[in-house]
Amino acid sequence: MAKPARILTFKCKKCGKSVQVFLQKVSACSHIQPYQGLCSCGELHRHATGQADAVQSYLNSANDDWTHSH
Repeated sequence: MAKPARILTFKCKKCGKSVQVFLQKVSACSHIQPYQGLCSCGELHRHATGQADAVQSYLNSANDDWTHSH
């Protein structure tokens, strides 16, 4: 299985600039690979790949202390 990328780049939805998101260390499982980054305009950007319900839970969370557990 290939390792997930550590850094991904997206376009900010607020200002249109490039924003880098970094792989977050949440768990050692392969169900989710969460990413988070802050645009220079101050907009928080989240992205995740993996199991659909875990991804949706992460994207809907409003704080930085989200965790994935079994």
